[in-house]
Amino acid sequence: MSIKEALSLIKRGTVEIIEEKGLLAKLEESAKKKRPLVIKAGFDPTAPDIHLGHTVLLKKMRHFQDLGHRIVFLIGDYTAMIGDPSGASKTRPRLSREEIVENAKTYKKQVSKVLDIKKLEVCFNSKWLEKMNGADVAELMSRYTVQRMLERDDFEKRYKQHKSINMLEFLYPLLQGYDSVELKADIELGGNDQKFNLLVGRDIQNAYGQQPQIIITTPLLEGTDGVQKMSKSLDNYIGITEPAKEMFGKIMSISDELMWKYYELLTDVPLNEIEKMKDGMHPKDAKARLAKEIITTYHSKKDALKAEKEFEKVHKKREYPEHIHEYCDSNIESKLWICDILTKYEGVHPITKEKQGPLAKSTSEARRKIKEGSVKIDGTKIADENAQINTCDGMIVQLGKRMFLRFRIKPRP
Repeated sequence: MSIKEALSLIKRGTVEIIEEKGLLAKLEESAKKKRPLVIKAGFDPTAPDIHLGHTVLLKKMRHFQDLGHRIVFLIGDYTAMIGDPSGASKTRPRLSREEIVENAKTYKKQVSKVLDIKKLEVCFNSKWLEKMNGADVAELMSRYTVQRMLERDDFEKRYKQHKSINMLEFLYPLLQGYDSVELKADIELGGNDQKFNLLVGRDIQNAYGQQPQIIITTPLLEGTDGVQKMSKSLDNYIGITEPAKEMFGKIMSISDELMWKYYELLTDVPLNEIEKMKDGMHPKDAKARLAKEIITTYHSKKDALKAEKEFEKVHKKREYPEHIHEYCDSNIESKLWICDILTKYEGVHPITKEKQGPLAKSTSEARRKIKEGSVKIDGTKIADENAQINTCDGMIVQLGKRMFLRFRIKPRP
């Protein structure tokens, strides 16, 4: 691949490159000397599961892998004990060593769905940060100023609002920057909410006599609500380990406008082909293709086609899924309050034995869903939130378009 083609691939789906001239120079020098560039991307193991929002950065790492460069997947096990203050309106809670180790366990297996593990260098920043003594930390802190630190948006806002900023939060970007010194990073990748931290890395490298790294930021991906950043805590996420049919349904629920952003950031479909699709393909068909592209990456093509078939069966033909989670009990009451049905009964998949929690998390959520017209019993919409339901064997409870529960009432002995 030519330098021009490589640059085009790298720029796909990025927000900012600091500085593009420097990036071009590094790519040319790398090609000339046949020396792979060191590409750093840091991940704090604050949660064990990876969702599609995380894969935006992972796919950019894969682009550099395909170009033959050295990719360092840095797990910030040491810095996670401090907590990244990026975007925080208050001091973040610190994680324990046990929580960090537990969360980091699943990372490698999950990222293998995007990255070539054989060509991936995984390391933990505790390897060098734990060895720093008081003098080392003091030396590092002397390389940066409080004035520069308060230029950071979240710190500036909290300072003006007289909200707490502890000294550990000042230390976080310095330690992240020192990671770049240890790794001699040529390029650091990160979400655009990490821009300040990445810029600190450039300054710290320069202070330690190294050539400053190039920064490439990627956009934050909105979740299924189309508004907020994809997050498990906001329940607007699509996990890469979720069942294919769940992924398909969630992707089909996103807006037509957001779909094109997903295409650019989450797939390898050429940009010129995406532009043609915008003009010549029905949005529903385009969204179905998007779902299949993504599911094929994280499951298989067979799973993608099966998920599509299941989706069409349920949503177009208004039929029930082939297999529905079941609740089995021989002592079920003959009448149940609809809100109890939604909040108290958990199902088990008849084949995989996978457990499904209650259809609603709380009575207030159940009432809200009933008012929205999202609840059905055997295909009949329930409009009364105080309704008493006559239970029977085989009764199917439906919440929304994707959640089902069948009651199996075992005969009493």
